Amino acid sequence: MPAFLSQITGHQSQTSQTTILVVDDDRIIRELCTQALRNYRIVQAATSEEALRLYEMEPPDLILTDIIMPGGSGIDLLRQVKAIDPNATVVLMTGFVNKEVILSALKEGADDFINKPLNILQLRTSIEKALGRKALKQELADIKRSDELKNTFLSLVSHKLRTPITGISLFLQNLRMGVFNPEDPIFRQSIEMASEEARYLGQLVGELLEFSQVMVNGTEVNKSTCDLNEIVADVLIKCREEHGNFDVELETAPEVLPPVPLDASKISFTLHQVIDNAFKFSDGPGRISLKLGRHDDSVFIVVSDSGIGIPESEIPKVFEKFYQVDPNQTGQIRGFGLGLFYARDFIRQHGGSIGIVSEPGLGTTVTISLPLQ
Repeated sequence: MPAFLSQITGHQSQTSQTTILVVDDDRIIRELCTQALRNYRIVQAATSEEALRLYEMEPPDLILTDIIMPGGSGIDLLRQVKAIDPNATVVLMTGFVNKEVILSALKEGADDFINKPLNILQLRTSIEKALGRKALKQELADIKRSDELKNTFLSLVSHKLRTPITGISLFLQNLRMGVFNPEDPIFRQSIEMASEEARYLGQLVGELLEFSQVMVNGTEVNKSTCDLNEIVADVLIKCREEHGNFDVELETAPEVLPPVPLDASKISFTLHQVIDNAFKFSDGPGRISLKLGRHDDSVFIVVSDSGIGIPESEIPKVFEKFYQVDPNQTGQIRGFGLGLFYARDFIRQHGGSIGIVSEPGLGTTVTISLPLQ
């Protein structure tokens, strides 16, 4: 059991998930705080060094610390904790009302002060207010983050839609103005281009609808026993039809597998994103291989392609929202950069894992592992 958990005192109640780290070199003060805050999950530390070690193992929701302690003051602890997390909540206890000490603590970002000897009512009230301010800050930060994501998504959608719409509009304008000669080969090329743009536009709208459904039902997992080979085959056929690239050679290696407890729609979505990327980045003659198998108490799916590959520095980013591999920096990569973000989330919801190995010019391999139980 981690040391952080083994030092828990007090008992749990309706606020049992709220953890307070009490730091004081006086054991009696620590025990007094523990009893006064018995509705919270309490962890004790006798020194700032011990407190910092416990904080790095598992950050508490609030730190209540004395200022004057041997081996390092509460202000030193405050400074170190704020360096790790500027939003950390720290309340200081002091028996000396020193203007310079208070100003120094405020400069370092102290959230509140409590005078010694401790007043139980003041202690509880200060802790409740500090936690309330922390919750409000977090809520405001979440709202701001949500607004930023919405703005980013709307900007990305407008950019992605504008390109095919512009191409189609330009073709129609030229057609209306009589620029084209029906016998001119350029006319047929323009028709094919406009048709391709219309198809792409339809795909974008379809992806938007798919992602909107994913966002609504993202946390729901409805498992049933499924045939993984059947799911893979259906997704592969769908991706082949969508891309229509018959220059890409497909290699499949079905395996006799036991029924797997899965949310079929989420796993289909995940596989579609992985295989779709394999097609997307395998222009011209290429190869995509799919292998299924079983190892101990899990099943795995390996999707490999001979495409352009991904630089090692870019691999951790591919699971981020809105991130897209764009080797030529054109800004015209199809899609919205959400597929792998949700794919990883869905695999984690199943207790599985997804990993990528890739090298520029040598293709990409994606391995998905799912538990049988």
